[in-house]
Amino acid sequence: MPLDEPVIAAAAALLESVAEGARAFWGRATPHDAAVDIAYQTAPTLQGPPSPRRGLPALKLFQHLRSPEIPYYLGWLNYWSAAAAKAIGFPDPARDADLLSRARRTASGGWVVQLTDAPLDLENPAHLDALKRAYERFPEIGGRAAP
Repeated sequence: MPLDEPVIAAAAALLESVAEGARAFWGRATPHDAAVDIAYQTAPTLQGPPSPRRGLPALKLFQHLRSPEIPYYLGWLNYWSAAAAKAIGFPDPARDADLLSRARRTASGGWVVQLTDAPLDLENPAHLDALKRAYERFPEIGGRAAP
């Protein structure tokens, strides 16, 4: 979809509606260019393991995560069901104040969490930092937590 004002304004509600309607554990909405960089976190290369760009962490493939409630990766807008939020430890009021300022609870008890005010642009150092901080905060995402 184009990243114009009407789409940006409706994106969170659209993600929430689709995820809640599908009874999804988690979901995300991310602009294409950022999504390509994020895909390199799990995409195997000809040499073998993932080759994350921009200092992002390598993530496990979905079949290697301990449960389906754990999100595979993060995006600009993140939908976490109540089960997914519990699995990753969200929210923790002491640690998640910044995320909670851009989050809202859904009717089913899940969350829509927006990492940055504007659509995620990893050319923007503040956006890249926000994504890295979120990965640091939630090591369960992508199966990076110690067993």
